[in-house]
Amino acid sequence: MPADAPPRGVTLPDETRLAWLRLIRSENVGPATFRSLINRYGGAAAALAALPELAARGGRSVRVESLAAAEDEMNRASRMGARFICLGEPDYPPLLKATESAPPVLAVMGTETVLHQPAVAMVGARNASLSGIKLTRQFADEIGRAGYVVVSGLARGIDAAAHEAALNTGTIGVFAGGLDRPYPDENRPLMRRIVDEGGCLLSERPFGWEPRSRDFPRRNRLVAGLALGLVVTEAALRSGSLISARIAAEIGRIVFAVPGSPLDPRAAGTNQLLKNGAILATEANDVIAALRPLDDRMGWMPSAIDEPPSGQETEEPAEGERERILETLGPTPIDIDDIILHTGARSGAVQLVLLELELAGRLERHPGGLVSLLL
Repeated sequence: MPADAPPRGVTLPDETRLAWLRLIRSENVGPATFRSLINRYGGAAAALAALPELAARGGRSVRVESLAAAEDEMNRASRMGARFICLGEPDYPPLLKATESAPPVLAVMGTETVLHQPAVAMVGARNASLSGIKLTRQFADEIGRAGYVVVSGLARGIDAAAHEAALNTGTIGVFAGGLDRPYPDENRPLMRRIVDEGGCLLSERPFGWEPRSRDFPRRNRLVAGLALGLVVTEAALRSGSLISARIAAEIGRIVFAVPGSPLDPRAAGTNQLLKNGAILATEANDVIAALRPLDDRMGWMPSAIDEPPSGQETEEPAEGERERILETLGPTPIDIDDIILHTGARSGAVQLVLLELELAGRLERHPGGLVSLLL
């Protein structure tokens, strides 16, 4: 856990929460970089002070979020009836907390108790068929009545149908943009109902942030991370729902797919998932029966994922180490362990150089611990 994270069951002081918000809102600071900075400097305030020098060593300047901007975002959240939850605080979603890319800060609005109930994610096509929408509503209703919260991404089609059917039993909607920038606009009434009827909305993006195409895969990782399993209904071969399924499988979630006609392009993705090992789901009980062993109702979170993975230790490179590390990097993704093996550099030195490059916007991280240089 980050060094200035609260002990279990304790909330952060306002000053620390503000520093966390400033750090994650600073340029080129993502969840992995945030953890590395906190672990290296012992707290968000010290990490903020070090950002300009670190980025300069990586080759470029970086924008550090101002205190005034962070305070303004806090005020905007308060006016909307929202608040910020930090990683390690008691209200932070426990399953999401255990993922490698858990957002350090979440903006939430609504009833936060649903974040601590076992959940099932449901995703699918925006241009869903009537039968797909009907089946999704049936699944979501039965899954909800079985005691599971339904998580989805608030898109039109399958997402909206899942949320609507689970309003009475609990649903979580995940934004791709800021909480004050709902998308699509037509689902504003649904979002209001989610809050009013005991559900919750959340986002890792800043208030005022208009969602862009690359923000939707980021949202999908939260949808998958919040749930024990993910159900895909009607997904084309190239769709965001398949991205969600891939992410879910990578983080150890159970992936379910609803089969469809080979003649319908909207079923091509789900049928492909079944070929690749997803669990066949023709009724809600297929999902419920597979998830029951993971849910003991008395304390359903496995103890093995009580704490999030920590960031890597960093240390100053010795003479010649930085140059050797930089020479190994290029546009082709490579494993960090291979960099260490090839250069003979210390692990902490490699991690620090990668941190500097990432803050300078020159490094891209890939699944499986791979990195590449942005030229």
